[in-house]
Amino acid sequence: MRVLLISYDNESLVQWFPQANAYLAGTLLKYGHDVEIYSQDIHHYPDEHLTEYLNENKFDMVGLSFIGGYYEYAKALKISEAINNSTQRPFYVIGGFGPTPDPDYFLKKTGAEVVVMGEGEVTLIELINHIEEDKELDDVLGIAFTKDGKTIINPARPLIEDVDSIPMPAYHLFNIEHYRLSRQANIGKTDFAMPILSGRGCTFTCNFCYRMDKGFRGRSNESILEEIRYLQENYRINYIAFSDELLMSSIERTMSLSQAIIDSGLKFKWYCNGRLNYAKPKVLKLMKEAGCVFINYGIESFDNEMLKVMHKVLTTKQIEVGIQNTLDVGISPGFNIIFGNIGETREVLMKGVDFLLKYDDGSQMRTIRPVTPYPGSPLYDYAIQEGLLKDIADFYENKHTNSDLLTCNFTPMSDEEFYSAISDANEILLDNYQARVKRQMKATLDDLYVGQNSNFRGFRQT
Repeated sequence: MRVLLISYDNESLVQWFPQANAYLAGTLLKYGHDVEIYSQDIHHYPDEHLTEYLNENKFDMVGLSFIGGYYEYAKALKISEAINNSTQRPFYVIGGFGPTPDPDYFLKKTGAEVVVMGEGEVTLIELINHIEEDKELDDVLGIAFTKDGKTIINPARPLIEDVDSIPMPAYHLFNIEHYRLSRQANIGKTDFAMPILSGRGCTFTCNFCYRMDKGFRGRSNESILEEIRYLQENYRINYIAFSDELLMSSIERTMSLSQAIIDSGLKFKWYCNGRLNYAKPKVLKLMKEAGCVFINYGIESFDNEMLKVMHKVLTTKQIEVGIQNTLDVGISPGFNIIFGNIGETREVLMKGVDFLLKYDDGSQMRTIRPVTPYPGSPLYDYAIQEGLLKDIADFYENKHTNSDLLTCNFTPMSDEEFYSAISDANEILLDNYQARVKRQMKATLDDLYVGQNSNFRGFRQT
């Protein structure tokens, strides 16, 4: 079968490497199918270009994967319209965290034939086999489809336990020279970066998270290092962004991978997503030795009661100790704070602001966003239960207009009070950032004109 996978445009200059498409492409190639990538993300094609492309090129199937969010939703509808307008319209399949929680809604909105729910590698191959053999789709686990005007939602497919068995992403089908230019925390001007997955899933169940596959399934150290070696040898990658939800899934796992990186002799910088209850000095020192330059921590709040509401399984003491440990070994910590969870107040918000100011090392601009009850998350279910949302149509078509605006107000404040509080908080954080930039530029001036630094390369670098 000839398959077109769409990497849609999110209007960034350098876009994040489309890992989902790369994994699907690798699997399709393994099973003998022809795969092409439609790189709207790189070329910024207008959506109408896709219609023309499908009119001029014959494909048996077209696939679109997307996450939840106001932009992704609107983009999926535009891409779907372009596909449906084609005179050679292929069999249309959608998937990802966006359509999975409510496939009936997305089948009707996009006109797709099938929604692949959850992990797609095994399901997609089985789906194609059924289509090629003209078999009914009723026994394909992990899909939803329309039959006789009704949406059929088949049982979920079990998770892929052996993630090492999944073929490596088909990097050769993508313009890696573009994606490797993405800028990450503490990356050098001449470094080339790429994301990879060290595993799938997460051991925690935060109430705002819609990536709710149970448990963590880690890749072997050997598999991870094989992929990094491939990227270095073929694309000169020297910065790895471990993009899975939680590389630091345990102390033992984190130390094992860090030691394996050291023993491999491979040299690269890297960052990962981490947990502060695992941020122990012995762990962080080994990570630093292995090349780690940044750990992105999901803190979300600096208030113990709110952390319980969120099901973070963290305390403010663990947060402070873990952040200080991270700074002490010379790794930059990333701080994520959100505002507006159930019962949250201005006072709780300001605790988060004070925390961000206290531990700011200048590696990133710090801002705070409202919490969003994405479909599939426990917070979404709570919003439905409390009458704050009617259904998924209300979420996407009425309430969720932007990730920096309220979707639902879970706080005791009015909407006006909420916006006043978050505006004040971000003004403090932005003033702090601008003051730091000014101090850094003043130091550069002194170095240039007082120290007469002949290595200076100019103020304007773009």
